[in-house]
Amino acid sequence: MTRTIFAALLLTSAANAQEAPPAVHTETRALPGLSAPGEIVVDRAGIPHIYAANARDGFFLQGYAVARDRLWQIDLWRKRGLGRLAASFGPAFVAQDRASRLLLYRGDMAAEWAAYAPAAKTWTQAFADGINAFVGDVEAGRQPLPIEFTATDSRPERWQADDIVRIRSNALASNIPSEVLRARALCGGDVKYEPLRRQLSPMRPVTIPKGLDPCSIPDNVLDVYMAGTSDVRFDGKKLVVASRVDPDTLEGSNNWVIAPGRSATGRPILANDPHRAHAVPNLRYLSHIDTPELKIAGSGEPALPGVSFGHNEDVAWALTIFAIDQQDLVVNPKGTKLTEVRETIAVKGAAPQEVVLKFSADSPIIHEDAASGRSFAVRATWSKPGASAYFNASWAFTAKNWDEFLIARNHWGAPPLNLLFASRAGDIGWAPGGFVPVRAGGDGLLPVPAGKAHDWTGLLDAKLMPVVYNPAKGWFATANEFNVPEGYPHLLALEWGDRSRITRINEVISGKAKFSLTDAMALQNDATSAMAQRAVKLLAGLQGDTAANRAALALLQGWDGHEGPDSAAAALYEIWAARTLPVSAVKSIVPQDKRLNFGRTSIGNILPVLEDGVLLGNNPALARRNILLSSLSIAWEEAVRLMGPDPAKWRWGALHVADFQPALTIAGREAERRVGPLPIGGSGSTPMAMGSGPDFHLVSGASVRVVLDVGAWDNSVAINTPGQSGDPASPHYRDLFPRWAAGQYVPFVWSRERVLQEAERIIRITPAS
Repeated sequence: MTRTIFAALLLTSAANAQEAPPAVHTETRALPGLSAPGEIVVDRAGIPHIYAANARDGFFLQGYAVARDRLWQIDLWRKRGLGRLAASFGPAFVAQDRASRLLLYRGDMAAEWAAYAPAAKTWTQAFADGINAFVGDVEAGRQPLPIEFTATDSRPERWQADDIVRIRSNALASNIPSEVLRARALCGGDVKYEPLRRQLSPMRPVTIPKGLDPCSIPDNVLDVYMAGTSDVRFDGKKLVVASRVDPDTLEGSNNWVIAPGRSATGRPILANDPHRAHAVPNLRYLSHIDTPELKIAGSGEPALPGVSFGHNEDVAWALTIFAIDQQDLVVNPKGTKLTEVRETIAVKGAAPQEVVLKFSADSPIIHEDAASGRSFAVRATWSKPGASAYFNASWAFTAKNWDEFLIARNHWGAPPLNLLFASRAGDIGWAPGGFVPVRAGGDGLLPVPAGKAHDWTGLLDAKLMPVVYNPAKGWFATANEFNVPEGYPHLLALEWGDRSRITRINEVISGKAKFSLTDAMALQNDATSAMAQRAVKLLAGLQGDTAANRAALALLQGWDGHEGPDSAAAALYEIWAARTLPVSAVKSIVPQDKRLNFGRTSIGNILPVLEDGVLLGNNPALARRNILLSSLSIAWEEAVRLMGPDPAKWRWGALHVADFQPALTIAGREAERRVGPLPIGGSGSTPMAMGSGPDFHLVSGASVRVVLDVGAWDNSVAINTPGQSGDPASPHYRDLFPRWAAGQYVPFVWSRERVLQEAERIIRITPAS
């Protein structure tokens, strides 16, 4: 979308703000648990702006507002995380419940709460009480029961603060699945081909730990782990490891911060668009809390109090995944002493079932191999106090400057993040945070034998993490790439996102003397792929040897890498990059007897191999040519099969569609609950991250986008797809979906005056007697 269109969108929003606002619906109610009167002002985008007499009441009303919009979603999140699905949905969920309980935090709760901001437990219990107040209204018939509960003949449960922080499986820890895939590839494989399977940063040879036989890792070693970390599925299908670690669909994000000297506003600009799996409703929720002692606004997961990223009165912060390796799969020998914990799982429609949870000295056991007597344990930083996902954002809620923001960074446990900072005073910075295990030996790339040689000796002192404060170039951006400063002495991780998004982001920002809010919105929706440009560069000068690859070369050579929904070249490129080039490269480079367990790879791993030629044999140029041409021929034929024989009619948006459907099917209600389909541009390698599944349908990317005008908060904008509400009867269930798909935004205002201008509904709440 062009700069002109974005400017028009902003002007339209400003003009609307000056017009007489539409009629505002007002309602009143009384709630037990509130200490003083408060308000929830819902704006025209469905964003709740919460006004309360104190911070405790603010979080109470936030919990109530979230439950009003997302009760089914957050109730399911809690039941999954705590291992309480079978109580609501029956025997089919007992195994997942057992897995979830195995991965809960089981340490000292006093130490856990002490890791967060001093008021965090009070705030969290208030948030839980607000959810419970809405559940009480539902039970009393004052609010409707969401249709999913009726369809499953289940009911929402009550919350406690401890419930929320004990759940660790939403912490985006890594890299156990990757360790297992690597071990499988090396069972009969060869480490020399590892760069083709997974690029490392910085590059290093893969070394098999002494005492580890890669073939000793069972194929089903992660079944329990996957069950305990995956979303709830009502279709009975099993989640497999490969679907979670495909490099093209890894969850990521973009963020950048612009200093006043480079900003068109004269103030810092902070932009953030976290990328996760798309869903309806999605994983993010926008909200705003305003109390005398605490004022925050931003986005977070709906089941968590406060915001994960956003701003207070003085500072703003943004996040992307910073790929610290926070896990190891530990192989215990036969005879290892294990501790058993027995728990009873309530089962709907059946007798309760007793399950046995087993633990080694420091880790849950996720698999036992009867034949060898070995057991396999997950050693993870999430077992440490302070590792509940995003909870150390609580320290940022009250930060007033860089030094106070670093307190949040120094406490940060999970997920590991690139934290960007901006203040009203004009300062900006980068401070990655997250627990870093210090390994006695090894690099975290493969499972390790139990024993002192591969133990963790502690956690890295957070003050030793790198920082950048007020960079001379006047901006800083991250996109999950390897960005550890050269010479940094501590091993953090070796598996990072490819550089395609950050390459394009850097190109756009560095090319502007002054960067505006409009520029930030345009960049979040930029559909140019540096990966595609890099791939097309390899085609320069090639002459085809079949009608199919000559036609493919004619379409791709000279293409600029822009993946708009109407682009025929983008459609062919994505078929080539996702389906045919990886297969052709692996068949050509890896001997048949070495690729039995090689698994999947992606173009991000293939391009460096094709570029440097090291693995291409005695005649790299010929090998490269053969791989490119053969894969292009097959890609052209596949494009004809999918889109017809006339390339003039091909469109990327014909394959790449946003079509969101709830996980739970309700007969006769699917049309009203489905959101989409809409053709969509971009890909997983563009700043407008739009990751595809095997059928090219959209599966991941930025569900929420936020652009903050730091200090002039009323100028900030956001979008959250498909809408703020999870209720299909709500006007805010899908209202933001077409705007999001078109790259548009809504006001994300801060001042009371502007909030009331944007108001659609005011809910006045008093304490119940």
